[in-house]
Amino acid sequence: MDAARSTKPFSRFEWKIAWAYLRARREEGGVSVMTWISLIGITLAVAALIITLAVRTGFRNEFVDTILGANAHVTVYSALYETEDGGTAREIPDYEDWAAKLAAVEGVTAAAPLVRGQVMATANGKNAGIEVYGISAEDLARIPRVARHPDESWGDLSRFSEGIAIGSGVARELGVMVGDRVRIISPEGAKTAFGTSPRVSSFEVVYVFTAGRYDIDRTRVYLPFAEAQRFFNREGVADEIEVMVERPDEVDRMAVPLLMAVGERGMVWTWRDASGAFLRALDIEDNVMFVILSVLVLIAAMNIVSGLIMLVKNKGRDIGILRTIGLSEGSVLRVFFICGAVTGVLGTLFGVVIGGLFAIYIDQIMSFVNWLNGGGAWDPSIRGIYALPAELRWEDVLKAVSLSLGLSFLVTIFPARRAARMNPVEALRYE
Repeated sequence: MDAARSTKPFSRFEWKIAWAYLRARREEGGVSVMTWISLIGITLAVAALIITLAVRTGFRNEFVDTILGANAHVTVYSALYETEDGGTAREIPDYEDWAAKLAAVEGVTAAAPLVRGQVMATANGKNAGIEVYGISAEDLARIPRVARHPDESWGDLSRFSEGIAIGSGVARELGVMVGDRVRIISPEGAKTAFGTSPRVSSFEVVYVFTAGRYDIDRTRVYLPFAEAQRFFNREGVADEIEVMVERPDEVDRMAVPLLMAVGERGMVWTWRDASGAFLRALDIEDNVMFVILSVLVLIAAMNIVSGLIMLVKNKGRDIGILRTIGLSEGSVLRVFFICGAVTGVLGTLFGVVIGGLFAIYIDQIMSFVNWLNGGGAWDPSIRGIYALPAELRWEDVLKAVSLSLGLSFLVTIFPARRAARMNPVEALRYE
């Protein structure tokens, strides 16, 4: 008895007994079927958790990347002011001075004056509502998602001063390619003695881009800045200043320096202000999904309890014999703890492998799902991006592994304690 009590925890003989119980057939008093059910349940639950975390991380990063890569990090515009003729306006007449002051602020990488307007484009008998951005060729070349994706663009951006650059969605909607001409129609056109007549101008398509966001590619058109000023009757003014910063994640702290640079008339609108509600909704969804999938892992781990309770019941005689020959309560507890923990560890390991492979090969898997559905499994007009992204991060994997192992070890303790506290006399009474 003293020798047994002095045995080191998790000794070799404890592992051998646990292994014998795990691989025992049902007719030998084992519960291999329940073990397999527990193993498969934990594997699928962990895999589902890892896949969900990877997809949510990939979706968020892709969404933020398309925002920062094709839109202003900060938009600076003017507060409403009174004009010389007694009217009110928001245009920026001294836009060059504003742009120079904003560009001089520490942390700012670019400041570009813009003219914006919503008009209609027509070509080949097809119409599309578009949003025109008037911008200089130099400033357009600094927009990453527009100018720096050669594999997803067509045409020559250096010819921008000779025509327009349009999103791939606009090009598809109008059925045009590089070299074709597109007519742009604005209801607020030239002012005549008979009133304001619509302005119609024709431009050659010199560049087609894909920014990676359906809503951008479907509506955005870039027009040379001076041409946009004439087209929208904005001669000598700009609508806003588009500002890019070195660290978009810290854009909130840039608001005060930018406002100080342009004076009391300036106002700012950051990318977080524009997309903050959606990002907060993603955060809430991430937390809810993690809680829901954690419950699935817990349910899968409870199968271990069922299996161990059955194992303890079937092995009552063995427990009585082991206790009689001197095995301590601690050793019995560890034997059955090993039985449950091994199932949890193996299920977690297999789940990590399956979840990781799914995240890595998600494009091929989605292509297969799309083929099974006959196309249309992923609608970019609803989800905004063109494919289901997944980004496997070690912290997400560690989070899933910690949850699975923690629950598996926790639920294993209770049936293992029941086995350890079993009275050997009662266990052998009816044998």
